[in-house]
Amino acid sequence: MSVTAELGAGESLADRAYAAIRDRLVMLEIRPGDPLNDDRLAAELGTGRTPVREALKRLEGDRLVVAYPRRGTFATPVDITDLANLSQVRFALEPLAARSAARDAGAADRAALRELARTIAGLDPEGDPRALLRADVEVHRALYRATGNPHLEDVCVRLDNLATRIWVLFLDRLPALPGHVHEHADLLDAVVAGEEDRAEALARAHVEGFERSIRALL
Repeated sequence: MSVTAELGAGESLADRAYAAIRDRLVMLEIRPGDPLNDDRLAAELGTGRTPVREALKRLEGDRLVVAYPRRGTFATPVDITDLANLSQVRFALEPLAARSAARDAGAADRAALRELARTIAGLDPEGDPRALLRADVEVHRALYRATGNPHLEDVCVRLDNLATRIWVLFLDRLPALPGHVHEHADLLDAVVAGEEDRAEALARAHVEGFERSIRALL
């Protein structure tokens, strides 16, 4: 999986390496506690060690990896006990992000969200759970981007990454996952239509449903 394909405007190799490693950590393709070797990752990503090292430093700030002197860098554990803390902040920020996107998204963002809503509505509920969860992540990131607020986007992405790792941990025990993903179609429609109150309410209900589903398994 090379990241050295043509870069987007303003994108660096470190940015591309960061995104690739981040998504493997979020989906637990790099398992909690696994070591992250600079040389191996550089070879897998088709880049040098410097971009990988820069990416790992950023990922440490995201709480997705932890570095120990003389031991190396490792994927962080998935801390189920942190669910309440994550949910507390997401209860405040997810509705804010949805309302902001409904109010401030530009024409290009609304067009992209409209297309994403059609994609979500057409997903097979009996399909690959990991594909469904990746779609969920895509929706969240698109909504955060549509707010036009890079600070809100950054915080929300980091929180959603940590929450998604908890989802993945219980993926084979979450029969409600298809419903949680498909409900995003209504949220996206509300944002595209500029319905701020409805978008805010749907985002809040989604976060509440996430916590309720996980707690039912604990």
